[in-house]
Amino acid sequence: MANLVEMTPCRGMEPVTIGTVTLSEVLPGRITSLSPRKTASRDVLKQGHGMAFPAPNRATGKAGARAIWSGRDQAMLVGPTPAPELAEAFAMTDQSDAWAILRLEGAGWRDVLARLTPLDLREGVFKRGHTARSQLGHMNMSLTRTGRDVVEIMVFRSMAETAVHELTGAMTGLAARG
Repeated sequence: MANLVEMTPCRGMEPVTIGTVTLSEVLPGRITSLSPRKTASRDVLKQGHGMAFPAPNRATGKAGARAIWSGRDQAMLVGPTPAPELAEAFAMTDQSDAWAILRLEGAGWRDVLARLTPLDLREGVFKRGHTARSQLGHMNMSLTRTGRDVVEIMVFRSMAETAVHELTGAMTGLAARG
């Protein structure tokens, strides 16, 4: 019989600090996709989890319980197990094993990501609570600003190690530039 060992998407990586930026793996708990049913109210999310259904390119909630816009009439509930009352209002799919989440934090996070994504991440444009679907190098990603100098990057689990490689390479290049 096989001896299966559970591994995180980034295989338990330790936080990496290069220059002023730290990259770490986030273990979110559960990730559930939500698609509102046509006749249901989106307010059920607020009743069940204390957060609104996110508008396009926005995230609601806080660490440990966040709803992240992921496309037209779609969001990802990251953290909690969905409240039972959500089943009537949303079509839901457990996505927990499909995603990896990385946290990039520190004063130089914008400069690191400028090497890997075409997004406009200037302070006045990409504010806390903003989220965007884009590219990280050649990978699809969802980028959410969660704090002053903190963003969370969601990539497909199959691309987790590549994302870590790309981000640490950009961090190293930025630090070498001095």
